[in-house]
Amino acid sequence: MSAVAETDVCTVLTTVPDMESGERLGRALVEERLAACANVVPGVVSLYWWEGTLARSAEALVLLKTTSARLDALQSRTVDLHPYEVPEVLAFPVRTGHAPYLAWVRREVEPGG
Repeated sequence: MSAVAETDVCTVLTTVPDMESGERLGRALVEERLAACANVVPGVVSLYWWEGTLARSAEALVLLKTTSARLDALQSRTVDLHPYEVPEVLAFPVRTGHAPYLAWVRREVEPGG
């Protein structure tokens, strides 16, 4: 069994209107080294209140992996690039994980990495 480590890694999620916008957002954040990885998951159905109306939208989910040190910059840039007026940008701490993967995330989001 591989080592499990405590971590400063975070998973950030956001929803977007379609795969293309998810890939565009994910690519920009990975290229800018704000995220080590972006997973774009199709087929999400969201139900929510918007301006007093119950809405339903077909969306894609974008999962981003970063570190707590890069989290503020990633959140800010996500909002800047996002197509929605009020984008969902939620961060969850990763409590433990596969040590080699966590090390890879840290390495990939280092400035100049």
